[in-house]
Amino acid sequence: MTLEGSRILVIGGSSGMGFAVAEAALAEGSQVTIASSNDDRIADALRRLGGGEGACLDVTDETAVQSFFATSGRFDHIVFTAADWVEVNHAPFAELDLAAAASLFNVRFWGALAVAKHGAKSVPPGGSITLTNGMAAHRPQKGMPEATAMAGAVEHLVVGLAVELAPIRVNGVCPGAIVTEAWDDVPPEFRSYQEARLAEQLLPRAGRPDEAAEAYLYLMRGTYTTGQVLRVEGGWSLKG
Repeated sequence: MTLEGSRILVIGGSSGMGFAVAEAALAEGSQVTIASSNDDRIADALRRLGGGEGACLDVTDETAVQSFFATSGRFDHIVFTAADWVEVNHAPFAELDLAAAASLFNVRFWGALAVAKHGAKSVPPGGSITLTNGMAAHRPQKGMPEATAMAGAVEHLVVGLAVELAPIRVNGVCPGAIVTEAWDDVPPEFRSYQEARLAEQLLPRAGRPDEAAEAYLYLMRGTYTTGQVLRVEGGWSLKG
């Protein structure tokens, strides 16, 4: 099945995996709109894509999300890859900053829920919404229980929305370590930890955005797939 002619919204499409999804969808002949919270990043992404449309959208502002979908028309598919870099505090659990922990949910969970709530009205039966969670849901690490909770919440949101919104299909992608522009902003000590971990997994390297994008494309094409989360993680979940 081809995505040619489909109208696709990629929220978080100005960089990383979202950009790779937008690029691949355009190559298949889709009409692509990328949304991001930064006008400059949108303009740069559209220049690099050589096509598509852009929209500035803050997914943490529900009123803005509602207004966007009220005027944007129909989308056959919505892909949500939006994320903000929030440094996880690896301090002893007794010192956990609850306000900082709560902020992990702002974009990736509450933003995704707002997009599903208001965006579902724009998606036809059989269309799809694809969310993004993380491997912390499956490979918890000491010092970051809040990240594990957030990733698990998004994964269960996929299942709940699949039931709630059927026959719209709702799925998720669970990426492992994917090297994107955000990698440059990762603190050196965390980067060193990730590099050591990657050396131990079945495919001993980080993934590329275009490799992750294939999972999103499959879930858009897969007309009999809903309520599923695809892992794209180089065998991390199978390592000892």
